[in-house]
Amino acid sequence: MSTYKEILDRAQTLTPDEQDRLLEELTMLVRQRVATQSQKSSKKLPGLDLDRWRGFLPKRVDALEFQLQLRKEWDE
Repeated sequence: MSTYKEILDRAQTLTPDEQDRLLEELTMLVRQRVATQSQKSSKKLPGLDLDRWRGFLPKRVDALEFQLQLRKEWDE
């Protein structure tokens, strides 16, 4: 496996177009890694255990329907 220094030396021998292409592809790789890590970390927020609420919370709630139902209960 190449070391960082070897890769840097090779990158310096590339043409400017090849360096631009390499930079774009490296940027894409880093963005994908950041996105993946942020998705993993957002699923596991400290102190927030959503799995324990599974089965208790409804799957989907229509906000307007919920609001109308509450108002109907208040009027009774």
